[in-house]
Amino acid sequence: MSLDDPLIDEAYRVLAERPGFLIRRLHQIHVSMFVEECAEFNITPVQYSVLTALAERPDLDQVTLGAQIGIDRTTTAGVLARLAERGLIQRRASPVDKRMRLAAITAEGRKLLRRMDKKAQRAHDRTVAPLPKEDRAAFLRYLLHLVDASNDYGRAPLHLP
Repeated sequence: MSLDDPLIDEAYRVLAERPGFLIRRLHQIHVSMFVEECAEFNITPVQYSVLTALAERPDLDQVTLGAQIGIDRTTTAGVLARLAERGLIQRRASPVDKRMRLAAITAEGRKLLRRMDKKAQRAHDRTVAPLPKEDRAAFLRYLLHLVDASNDYGRAPLHLP
C-alpha cells in the first residue's frame, strides 16, 4: 500500500502520515503475532523480555530490571509476581540491602526460554517479513536510533548496562 494510491481513504491517509499512529499499530500487530506463535507457553512479550534479561544478568533488583527493558516499577512488580508464581523466576532479599529484592531466572525459566526461542523469533521475523530482506537491518537500526534519541521521554526510560 502506498500513500499515493488514489483508493486510500483521506482519513486513513491523514493517520498514515503520523509516525505514532503507525508505530502503535505495528506494535499491536507484533503482539498479535507473538501471542499466535507463543500461545502454548502462556507468556506475554513483556514477560518474555523479563525472562530474557534475567537469563543474561541474574540477580537484578526490580528497578534495574525495569530500566533494562523500559517498564515502570509497578509493571515490573506485577510481571515478577506472575513469573514467580509459575516457578520461572525466584526472588530473594539482597544481601546488601534487605529492603531490596533480587530476581533470578530458575532452571524452569531457562528451559521455557529455550523452548520459546524459535517461535518468538518467528514472531519477530514475521513482523519485518513484508520488508525486502536488504531493508530489514536498516529498519531495525532506524528503530534503535529513534528509541535511543528519544528514550528520556518514555514513562520508563530504557537504561542498558
